[in-house]
Amino acid sequence: MPTEPGRVRSFAPIADANARLLILGSMPGEASLQAQQYYAHPHNLFWPILGEAVGALPSLPYEERTQRLRDSGIAVWDVLAHCRRPGSLDAAIDLRSAQANDFAAFFDGHPQLRRVLFNGATAEAIFRRQVAPALPTRALEWRRLPSTSPANASIPRAEKFAAWLEALR
Repeated sequence: MPTEPGRVRSFAPIADANARLLILGSMPGEASLQAQQYYAHPHNLFWPILGEAVGALPSLPYEERTQRLRDSGIAVWDVLAHCRRPGSLDAAIDLRSAQANDFAAFFDGHPQLRRVLFNGATAEAIFRRQVAPALPTRALEWRRLPSTSPANASIPRAEKFAAWLEALR
C-alpha cells in the first residue's frame, strides 16, 4: 500500500508499566524517522540532557539509552500518531490531518504516571486541544519545557539544560 506523500507516523512509546514521568514530543523529525529512533538529529539536545539527568548518554547504543530511561521511570512518546508534514518542522504539521495517539489507553496502562513534560509548545498545544478534553480527570502535573530541537535556537543551550534538569528532578 503506497504511503500518502508527506504523511508521517510516530513510533511506539518508550515505556514500562512503572513509568512515573512522560515526555511528549509532537512528531518525530526526518532524521528520527529515517533512523527509527526518538530524537536522532545529531544537534537535538534531548539525549545530551537525558544523559546528564539519568545516564542515557548519546554515546551509548540506542537500546541502552532507552533502557536507562525505563529504569529511571521515564516514558517517551509523541502526541500525534500520524499527520501530514513536509519536512521536520512542527510549524509544517497539517493539523487537519493530525491524529493523536491513544492516551486514555496509555494512561490506563501506566497508573504510576504523575508528571507529563512537553518537549516544546507545539506538543503541549496539540495535546491540550486534541487529547486533554477527552481524558478522564487524573491528578497529573503538566509542564511545557523549551524544545530540545535545533530549530529552537532562540533559547540558549545552558537555559534549556537548566529547565529540563530541574523538571526531571
